[in-house]
Amino acid sequence: MGWRPALRDPRAALSDARRGPAARVLGPADLAAARRVCAADPVASVLAAARIDVADRSGLAAAGGELWGFPASGPLEAVCWAGANLVPVVPAALGPRTVDEAVTAFAAAARAQGRRSSSIVGDRAVVQRLWGLLSRVWPPPREVRTDQPSLVIDRDPDVAPDPGVRRSRATELDLVLPACVRMFTEEVGYSPVAAGGGAYAARVRSLIAEGRSYVRVAEDPGGGATVVFKAELGAVAGGVAQVQGVWVDPARRGEGLSIPGMAAVVALARRDVAPTVSLYVNAYNAPALAAYRRVGFEQVGTFSTVLF
Repeated sequence: MGWRPALRDPRAALSDARRGPAARVLGPADLAAARRVCAADPVASVLAAARIDVADRSGLAAAGGELWGFPASGPLEAVCWAGANLVPVVPAALGPRTVDEAVTAFAAAARAQGRRSSSIVGDRAVVQRLWGLLSRVWPPPREVRTDQPSLVIDRDPDVAPDPGVRRSRATELDLVLPACVRMFTEEVGYSPVAAGGGAYAARVRSLIAEGRSYVRVAEDPGGGATVVFKAELGAVAGGVAQVQGVWVDPARRGEGLSIPGMAAVVALARRDVAPTVSLYVNAYNAPALAAYRRVGFEQVGTFSTVLF
């Protein structure tokens, strides 16, 4: 189930938080302050910061969610994006007590609103605390991924980029979309187009149009073209481009496509989009971790994701 707009006044959605630490729904006047909160750790906050940037350009409604702030009054110390993903941004520098109060406030807001997000994602300690509070009232998740190293590179890659990796072209949606669907199904466990998939196709089309989709295309056995490697910049904000959706065609795995392919994505993204490239990966995916480290990525934190 994806995010849907609240059916009540947003202020009422936070009302049950008044018995403890409380959050507030933020508006357009708060976006600059919210961006400053995210700037404390641009890598950890890029998912939320990217939605804040959309809200700043096109309005909160166009960004597809709500933005919550803590505390309920006064200068912002923490924020939480509540859309298709629930993304808390609670800087560790606030100290353990204030971090716990902020997470408690966001959990109260999320309980009152009800689950509208398909995942909770962010810093591991914050997500685990938040899910510990929400798990008492929200339905069971499909999966909880507790250990996802957050990796970063802000320099040239350590290996030569694959010259065959390039930005997807505007005319290539029909070529790129099947590869994206296969990756998503393999990673998440269900097809994003099983119920029509119009929104998913629109997302892929948007990434191509924005120059944030990268592919390596090869000839298939029938003489046509097929994507053998692909990746996207799923979130860009604050000088950080977060890579998502890295995939190699199963028929071509073991041929050494992933390491030079990722090196190409890093080089192209740093040249054209943002100076810092990040991603997060499941710790149990040892081959992917080894490949990213060979490219030059270094771990700077740990994420967790709760999937519904």
